[in-house]
Amino acid sequence: MATLTITGGRVIDPSQNLDQQTDLLLENGKVARIGRVSKPVGPTIDAAGCIVCPGLIDVHVHFREPGHEEKETVKSGAAAAVAGGFTSVCCMPNTNPALDDDGRVRFIYRQSQRANLANVYPIGAITKARAGKELAEIGLMSRRGAVGFSDDGCAVADAGMMEKALRYIAMTGKVVMQHCEDPSLGGGAMNAGALATKLGLSGWPRVAEEVIIQRDILLCRHQNYAPRYHVQHLSSAGSVELVREARRHTPNITAEASPHHLLLTEESCASYDTHFKMNPPLRSAADVKALCAAVAEGVITLLATDHAPHTREEKDLEFASAPYGVIGLECALALYIKALIEPGVIDWPRLITLTSCNGAALCGLTGKGSLAVAPGSGNDADVTIIDPNLSWTIDIDQFAGKSRNCPFDGWPVKGRATAVVVGGECKMALESGRLRGFEAVPAGRAKALLMSDY
Repeated sequence: MATLTITGGRVIDPSQNLDQQTDLLLENGKVARIGRVSKPVGPTIDAAGCIVCPGLIDVHVHFREPGHEEKETVKSGAAAAVAGGFTSVCCMPNTNPALDDDGRVRFIYRQSQRANLANVYPIGAITKARAGKELAEIGLMSRRGAVGFSDDGCAVADAGMMEKALRYIAMTGKVVMQHCEDPSLGGGAMNAGALATKLGLSGWPRVAEEVIIQRDILLCRHQNYAPRYHVQHLSSAGSVELVREARRHTPNITAEASPHHLLLTEESCASYDTHFKMNPPLRSAADVKALCAAVAEGVITLLATDHAPHTREEKDLEFASAPYGVIGLECALALYIKALIEPGVIDWPRLITLTSCNGAALCGLTGKGSLAVAPGSGNDADVTIIDPNLSWTIDIDQFAGKSRNCPFDGWPVKGRATAVVVGGECKMALESGRLRGFEAVPAGRAKALLMSDY
């Protein structure tokens, strides 16, 4: 019988309204017991001084496979995920070819099983080739395990096509995840305004995001069905107000924020460093303040990295020509702590809700986002152990993923996942001295315990 005992940690599970110091027993890939264990059997993790919580979940990552394996693969992305404390991630369909049919959905699951690290779930494309012209094979992809649908990287710009997508996807019970950017208004190099003009860069106005959100809210509201609609990577105060008002009447509308939009402003672009070029762009300090307030209020219902790997050669281009996007899986937890916990915006149970429980609910990840023990079988033994007081410096040269396009390199931060358990197996551990029954792991190097090279 495969067992793993986690002792002495602060167990936080918002799905059960649980926050107490106790032990956790995992058996045969399931949560078997929450409570004091008098005599641990088998491998043991001493979690004293640490938080023990349901495995962290990121519903918005880009793993680039198939088509751009030089940037990231399912395997290297899963390695980055566990290095950052994530046990499950949902990968976007903007690959080449796009994830727009059931065969490509199956491909992602096969690659995830071969990697044997974090769970990787595919998000299917809404339209064929993400071109916005014709619905993709929604029903077939749903039956094969697509956990949501998005054309991320592009908005579904045509209102008629979006209405049809909402209607068809509602039949599957899955969520529509919209990249909110009107292509006739968006696409600038950075946030529109005086700074963009001063730098000689094309501007990207907030209204490009807001007009799509407003349109889609109206489409959701004026239907006889109940579509589940999720706004990806909010960036503006105006978007926050639209979602706030919509959620008063339509709770099936949800939204996410990413670490960079909670911590950085357009001022970072003044150096022409392309690591600060992202989609949607960094905006003003007032927008950052509004996003953090929306997290506290519950308008923003979950946090997601929008992990977007690119090669050094691409990011070395001039600002206007470089691709959008930054990576975030391996430092996201510490950045959420810096943006939200340290200033007192939210507490730890709320952060776990935003980074685990709500993601599982959004994408219907059965057995995830909870440590509850059910009669006969508990939830999956996916667990993240976090040392909230561990100080460290973000170092891209220590990252487990393939790409290095991170704007937070060199930042001193506090708080880190020190062990990650997926399906009852320890996939990552930092503090070898506190483990019994495991091989020694060099402290500070998360990828040392990754099960295989990529």
